[in-house]
Amino acid sequence: QVQLQESGGGLVQTGGSLSLTCTPSVVSGTIFTIHTMGWFRGEARDLVAEITDIRTGDRPRYADSVKGRFTISRNNATVFLHMEKLKPEDTGVYYCNVLGMIGITVKDVWGQGTQVTVSS
Repeated sequence: QVQLQESGGGLVQTGGSLSLTCTPSVVSGTIFTIHTMGWFRGEARDLVAEITDIRTGDRPRYADSVKGRFTISRNNATVFLHMEKLKPEDTGVYYCNVLGMIGITVKDVWGQGTQVTVSS
């Protein structure tokens, strides 16, 4: 009932910037109430670490490794990740994650992942 559409990513040199976007796509007539939107990074879905999230009505949270360089923001149901001063260790697959509810059912939805490569 809910799918995430990710865009952005690519190849950038050390010190460069990139932005990612993630938008939920919901079946017509479905009300999806979003609680948390975030970004994870890893080589595969089962080997990811959270780098940032934003809860409805709360301040964003960041992993120490990205504080001061990454900014998460949200506009209605779309979440953005702006990355600056990128380092080679930021390389990985970035997954969007949205936690919300349809009726009384909790939905934990993942995007397909987008590759970010930072060259040294």
